[in-house]
Order: sequence, then structure tokens, then C-alpha cells
Amino acid sequence: MPELVNDEFVPNPLKLDFSVMEDAVGYRLRRAQLAVFQHFNEAFSSKGLRPTDFAVLLLLTHNEGAKQSEVAEALGIQRANFVAIVDGLENKGFIERRKSETDRRVQSLYMTPAGADYLQELMPIWNDHEKWVLDQLGGVAERDSVNRLLRRFYD
Repeated sequence: MPELVNDEFVPNPLKLDFSVMEDAVGYRLRRAQLAVFQHFNEAFSSKGLRPTDFAVLLLLTHNEGAKQSEVAEALGIQRANFVAIVDGLENKGFIERRKSETDRRVQSLYMTPAGADYLQELMPIWNDHEKWVLDQLGGVAERDSVNRLLRRFYD
């Protein structure tokens, strides 16, 4: 049964005392991330899609030909881990790697027509998910405020 804490209901079935963490921003960020990812995973469960895979596809819609290393860095993913993500999307036929024409050691990423079609199929689900997030935050102004504050950590 949720408890009323600071005018909001918080699930606490174990009746643990969270007062020491009440103002801990890191704790709140992590809980928010878990809630958003859980909702994303539920929304996309029928598609078997992970948030990272979706982020790569979405990023490539406006960044065709970006270096593999640039996409990994932009998404905050270690290059070694990113290779497996790219392998998975490439094996599904959604993206392809091409060697750079200026530096043959560099891999550039491109969306395939199948990837573009798949992403179009996913967009209504993502729009519904984003609406849910927006509703949790209380509207566009609050979302913009949260995003502005969070950008301080990585911009």
C-alpha cells in the first residue's frame, strides 16, 4: 500500500524508512529512470526492442553516415558494448555499416529501408510513451525545466 510522503503517494510495501534518502537527487533520478524504462519496455514489449536499439535508430534518422564511434559517444555507450548493439541491428537488417571513403578504418552507420519502415511502425508507440512521461512530469513546461536541469550533467 502506498504511503503519503510530501503530498505524493510512494509505494513502500516493506515499510522501510526512506527519510535519509528523501532529498537524494541521485536516488530520485535512478527511480525515475527505472519507471521510465519499465514503461518503455512494457510499451515496446511486443516489438522486442530495447531502449538503446531504439535510440540508435532514432539518432540515425537525422545523422545518416555518422561514425560508429560518434553515435556511441553521443548515446553514452562504451565503444566495445556498442559493437554488439550495432551487430544486432545489422543482423535484423535495420542498419548497415560502411567503411568511410576518407578513412577505411572508420565505420559509418546508415539506416536501411527496412530500418526506416520499422522505425515508422514504432513511432506511434514512442509518441504514446513520451506522452505518458509528459503526463508524469505535469506538462511541457515541467518537462522543459527537467531537461534543462539534467543537461547540466552532460552538456
